Amino acid sequence: MKPFDTILVANRGEIACRVIRSARALGYRSVAVYSDADAGAPHAQAADLALRIGPAEAAQSYLSIPAVIAAANAAGAGAVHPGYGFLSENDAFARACAEAGLVFIGPPAAAIAAMGNKAAAKRRMIAAGVPCVPGYEGEDQSDAALLREAKRIGLPLMVKAAAGGGGRGMRLVTEAAALPGAIAAARSEAENAFGSGELILEKAVTGGRHVEIQVFADSHGNVVHLGERDCSVQRRHQKVLEEAPSPAVDAALREKMGVAAVAAARAIAYVGAGTVEFLLDADGKSFYFLEMNTRLQVEHPVTEAVTGLDLVALQIRIAAGEHLPFAQEDVTLAGHAIEARLYAEAPAQGFLPQSGVLAAWQPPAGDGIRVDHGLRAGQTVTPFYDPMIAKVIAHGATREEARRRLMLALERTVALGITTNRAFLLDLLAHPDFAAGRATTQFIPQHFASPAAPQPDSHLLALAALLWFEASAAAQGHDPARAWYSGGGFTWPLRLEYGETRHMAGVAVTGPDRYRIGDAEIAVRGRAPGRLQAAIDGTERGVDYVFAGDVLHLACGRADLAVRETLHAPPGAAEGAAERELRAPMNGRIVAVLAAEGESVTRGQRIVIMEAMKMQHELVARCDATVEKLPVRVGDQVATRQLLAALAPLATEQDRAP
Repeated sequence: MKPFDTILVANRGEIACRVIRSARALGYRSVAVYSDADAGAPHAQAADLALRIGPAEAAQSYLSIPAVIAAANAAGAGAVHPGYGFLSENDAFARACAEAGLVFIGPPAAAIAAMGNKAAAKRRMIAAGVPCVPGYEGEDQSDAALLREAKRIGLPLMVKAAAGGGGRGMRLVTEAAALPGAIAAARSEAENAFGSGELILEKAVTGGRHVEIQVFADSHGNVVHLGERDCSVQRRHQKVLEEAPSPAVDAALREKMGVAAVAAARAIAYVGAGTVEFLLDADGKSFYFLEMNTRLQVEHPVTEAVTGLDLVALQIRIAAGEHLPFAQEDVTLAGHAIEARLYAEAPAQGFLPQSGVLAAWQPPAGDGIRVDHGLRAGQTVTPFYDPMIAKVIAHGATREEARRRLMLALERTVALGITTNRAFLLDLLAHPDFAAGRATTQFIPQHFASPAAPQPDSHLLALAALLWFEASAAAQGHDPARAWYSGGGFTWPLRLEYGETRHMAGVAVTGPDRYRIGDAEIAVRGRAPGRLQAAIDGTERGVDYVFAGDVLHLACGRADLAVRETLHAPPGAAEGAAERELRAPMNGRIVAVLAAEGESVTRGQRIVIMEAMKMQHELVARCDATVEKLPVRVGDQVATRQLLAALAPLATEQDRAP
C-alpha cells in the first residue's frame, strides 16, 4: 500500500468532523473541502486545511469528482475518505482516486460496482447462497414487464430504484390500481436522484424488522462481522432510530446472520467497512438480503459504543495495509446503544425538510452520551443537502438505561431557529412498543402516521409572554423588571401566535422580577444569555430561548415553541390565498412542470414538482381551478415562499346560485 500522512475528507457536516477527529488521533493531517454554502462551516474550521470546491449545488461541488481530486492534489493529500453519501459509493470516484495515486479509504471500485446496482447485487447474492427476498431484478424494464412480474410476486410489494438508497425511488404498493403510478413516480425520482430509472420489485415483508450486520475486511483475506444493528424505526424508508444489539436477535440468530454477511463480503472480495442489510421476517427466524452498503453507515456510533472500537480509525488502518487487529472470536458486545437522528424537518407537515438559521445550538452531555454534529449557533441549514443535522447517541448497561439516557439527552438538546424532529423523537422513544423492544418497520406508519404538532403547556406560554413583555420594555429603554410597574393594577396585553393558534395574554408587574400572567404568578429566579429560570405558581421552570427576527424560539424539556407577538402586526394574507397560490415550501429546484397557463386543473392534480434536501415535493391544486400564472420552468432554483403557480378557482354550483 502507498504510505500517506494527509487525508482529504470528501464530505461535510457531522461525518466530516467525525473523520477528522479519528484521523488526527492517529497522527494524520486532515484536509476539508467546502462549497459556497459551507464557507466557514465547523467541518472546514476543524481541519488542518480547507479548500473551496465549488458552488452550493452538490453536483458542482461535493459530487464533482474532478473538483475533489484537484483539491486532494492541491493539498498534497495521499488518501481520501468519502464519509457516507455523496461519492462514498461511487465506483468511478474510487477508480479516479487510484488513477490519481490517492488511497481510497473504502472498498475497491469493483466491490462498489458489484453492490451499486440492487438488481445485479441481488443476482450475485442469490448465486452466493445468501437468502434474498422473492422479487424481480430482470433487465426488461418496460412497464408491461414490471406489471407482469408484480402480478406474479403478489401484493403487497416494494418498487425500488436499482441504483439508489436512502428511501429515494422507493414505493410500497398495496393495491393493484396504484402500481402504474408507483412505477412512474419511483422511476422519475430515481432518474433525478441517481441518474438511472432502473427498478426492481420485491415482495413486501410486513411486520418484519430491518436488521443490518457490520462487516470489516482487510486486504489480506480476513473478514469479520461486528454484530447487528436494528434500524426498524423508519419514516419514508429513512432511518430515524437505530440500536445495537437488536432486541429481536439472540446469539444463535446473530451467528447465522453474521455468517451470511461475511459470505456476502467474500463474494465480492470486499475490503474495509461495509454493512449487509437484511429484512428479518415477522417470525423472528427467517431473514432476507436487502442490499449491501459499501461504506461507513450513519449509525456506526452504536456499533462503536457496544464493541469499544473506533470504526473510522479501523478504516484508515486497513486502507494503510494493516491486518485486522482481531479475529471473530475476539468481538464482544457490551451493553446497549441507541442513536436518534436529529433532522431539520417538520413531522406535523409530512416531515417536510426545513432550512434557515440555527439561531441557538447547545448539544447535550452526560454519562454515556455522545453527539456527532457539525453545527454552531448562527449557522444556516441550507436546502442543498440532507436535512439530518446531528446524531445523539446513548450507551448504557441495559437497553432501558440507554433509552432513558437518550430521552434525557434529547430533552436537554437546544436547537432553536428552525423546526426539528426533537419532540417527535421523544414521542417515539416513549412509546410502549419501542420501550418493550417490539418496534417493526411498521412502527411509525402504525402509531405516528400523522404526527401532531406539539402543543405548549400553559407554563411555556406564560414564559413566552414574559420574554416578549421584557423584550418590548427593553426596546423602549426601560428596565424590564420595573417597566410599567403598576402593583398589579394594570395588565399589558399581548397577542401570541404559534402555528395556526392565537393566544391572548395579559402581563401585570406585581413587583421587582414578579409578574402575574393570566392566573399564573411568576417569580424570576435568574437570567443568563439565552436562559431564563423562573418559579410559576411554585414550580421551578427553566427555559432556553433566542429571538430571531420577529420570532421568539423557546425550548423547555420536551417542548419547542416558535411564537410571534402580533397585537400590532399587519393582517396576514387575504383569505383564500392558500387555494389560489402554490408557493415553494422551502428553497429547492424545479424538476417538473405538469400544467400550462390557461389549463383547467382538478383538485389534487399535480402542478409542479420541486426537489429539495434529496426529496421531491409535489405541489397540487387545492381546488378545481384554471392556471392563471406559471412563472417557473424545469431547472429553476426557487426560494422559500416563492410563487410557483397562481390559480383561479372555478365557480361551484353554490357560487352560481342566486
